Amino acid sequence: MIPVLLVKDHGLVKTTRFENPRYVGDPINAIRIFNEKEVDELALLDIGATPGNYGPNYDLVQDVASECFMPLAYGGGIRGLDDAKRLFGLGVEKVVLRSAAAEDMRTVTQIADYAGSSSVTLSIDVKRNRLRRYQIYCPGSRLNGESDWRGFMRRATEAGAGEIMLNAVDRDGTMSGLDTDLVSEAARVTSVPLVAVGGVGDLDHIRAGVRAGADAIGAGAFFVYHGPRRAVLITYPDYDELKALLGALE
Repeated sequence: MIPVLLVKDHGLVKTTRFENPRYVGDPINAIRIFNEKEVDELALLDIGATPGNYGPNYDLVQDVASECFMPLAYGGGIRGLDDAKRLFGLGVEKVVLRSAAAEDMRTVTQIADYAGSSSVTLSIDVKRNRLRRYQIYCPGSRLNGESDWRGFMRRATEAGAGEIMLNAVDRDGTMSGLDTDLVSEAARVTSVPLVAVGGVGDLDHIRAGVRAGADAIGAGAFFVYHGPRRAVLITYPDYDELKALLGALE
């Protein structure tokens, strides 16, 4: 179970269906809470970097990495190997690539050759079109709207990506459950660990995602909101809840 935190302009935000980012607090405070909860891994994605045409926020990454007691993955504004090298030097263990991979798959290979496949995660965002068919969502990219999202995943793993982060755009922030059909399709075609993201609202949703074929589950709203009015409360399931969940999956 991986908290996937979104940042924009130095603040922690949460989107719904990738739109309307809502400020939910200071990312450093959230990191400290997750430290106390003994979270296994954390992903930090700067959603303003690529649209704003700027690179990684190295100052923020350095602050986060210095506070983060668990493995940290970072995505946002990574344009090539030099950016990745600097991030690794700051303490990031995985780089998350989306637009850079869509632009030139050689970027995946270069970073994987430098740091190993386990340090490269492909983030692929998938959205249903008007005909309810899945297509790649990557605004500004030549792949935006393409239907062959499975082929994109395969090419990325062949290029050296050691993990896939699959985001269901239509479920993002809704807490209505993962798109298990999408997860199942992805699990059938990928040979590397699959992290399913988008729609988690309770532990049953996590269980359903794992049963559909995900190796891990990422979530945002589930970890930052509480109650029907969506009050901001950074939280994480306790050990007994996770133990019961994992026991049910055996």
